Amino acid sequence: MIALLLALGSSLAYGCADFLGGLGARKAHVLRTVLIAAPASLGVELLLWPLLGASFSGGALAWGTASGVASAAAFALLYRTLAIGPMNVLSPLTAVVSAMLPVGAGLLQGERLSAAGLAGLPLALVAVVLVSAGHGAGSARPSRTALLLAFGAGAAIALQLIFLHQAPADSGVAPLIVGRAVSSAVTLVAAGLMYRRLGPEKPAYAVSATAGVLDSVANLLFLLAARSGDLAVVAVITALYPAGTVLLARGVLAERVHRGQLVGLGTAAVAVSLLALT
Repeated sequence: MIALLLALGSSLAYGCADFLGGLGARKAHVLRTVLIAAPASLGVELLLWPLLGASFSGGALAWGTASGVASAAAFALLYRTLAIGPMNVLSPLTAVVSAMLPVGAGLLQGERLSAAGLAGLPLALVAVVLVSAGHGAGSARPSRTALLLAFGAGAAIALQLIFLHQAPADSGVAPLIVGRAVSSAVTLVAAGLMYRRLGPEKPAYAVSATAGVLDSVANLLFLLAARSGDLAVVAVITALYPAGTVLLARGVLAERVHRGQLVGLGTAAVAVSLLALT
């Protein structure tokens, strides 16, 4: 139950972070947004160091570095994807991809689920698909470029989560600190190489920084959930984050929410209830 609640909190934080990151990337080049979001996220993790501890062992450094590279790619691809839009289609699509790989990894590592879990896990995946399939008349259809970016973002997110899960359980927040430091460095190098292509637009500082803070909170909650529960269950619950993005896009940007998406949200509630019994 604790792992489930942590995963739900991670899902909510990811959904809010994605919405704000995509919103910020509409005002300036995506790398300018990430240059604000990544250091803000690192700052949060450094503040948590004295509270939660950190052991910088070889495993923590290696897996943290791997997660950082994946995180940098996920930041850039996801924010660019959401900037192109529509958010209420592309965000859930990334979630479908980001859920499948960790679920497969968890099952391959020998995780076993109860009868309720075996019913809830595929139902949760169905819920994500229903939410992602919700564009109808009056909603903008995503371009081929946006779809490719969404698939890439989902894969990068999945790898980031898998790498974090592989880090030693006694390493505290060390993998998060290392990962965010690496992702910030990668982003800085990329921005330097592409400086002339970034444009003159200034990033939305407050929005971008808040997205980074929320992303850091989401990563921490995921890490704690994965350490206290099965990766397959935690990953699919975390992958329900588009619910927050879709609802924020509906309330703030007036993007249409299709009936199928509402069914998906209801299906997600049933799936979470079943997984709570595992």
